[in-house]
Amino acid sequence: MDHETAVRELMTERYLLHELNPAEQDAFEEHFFECMECGDDVRAGSTFVAYSRGELTEVPQAAPAVSGRKSSPAGWRNWLRPAFAAPLLAGLLAIIAYQNVIYRKTQARLTQAQVLPWASVAVGTWSGEKPSITVSQDQGFVLFVRIPTSGAFTRFTAELYSPAGKLESSLTIPAAAGQDEFPVLVPAANRVPGEYRMLVHGITAAGNSQEIGRTSFQLQVRP
Repeated sequence: MDHETAVRELMTERYLLHELNPAEQDAFEEHFFECMECGDDVRAGSTFVAYSRGELTEVPQAAPAVSGRKSSPAGWRNWLRPAFAAPLLAGLLAIIAYQNVIYRKTQARLTQAQVLPWASVAVGTWSGEKPSITVSQDQGFVLFVRIPTSGAFTRFTAELYSPAGKLESSLTIPAAAGQDEFPVLVPAANRVPGEYRMLVHGITAAGNSQEIGRTSFQLQVRP
């Protein structure tokens, strides 16, 4: 949806009055989070609606008569009391709408087939040329992790560390006879570019842990 269509079809007014059908609402919500002018109109309209509802449902208190003074117009002070709450309510409405847009986009990505960025890493090759992965913001990727295996371990744990050395995620990989490469899906997150490290431990049937090796890769993030 473009801005001219939104203005011509009075989308802001119809949105605030809940007169849009689901398809129109989805299209307009996606538009006004990218259009500064429509976004301002929605926030201003939400403020007015929230403010008006508060005023219409409140019964003004009659001001006591003061001898020798002319009474003020009835109820004018009531217009000032909820002023601090109106922007908060409008902000909450905008946040809810934004979350709905993000949720629908995320659901669409999860239900559509897609090819994710990927790289192969071998545990134990800490130095040397590092594989590189390029992702968009909030995009996941796949690591094909090669682990030197032995019959002593029933499972492995893999820990992923950010360039700052912070533990980002940890997962358990079941050991399988004859398999030494495991696909690991790294979920989408707001990551920074740089060198990421992975530390792998082998776990025995008795629960004993032993470090098997480490590996690393370079992550490039497109704006």
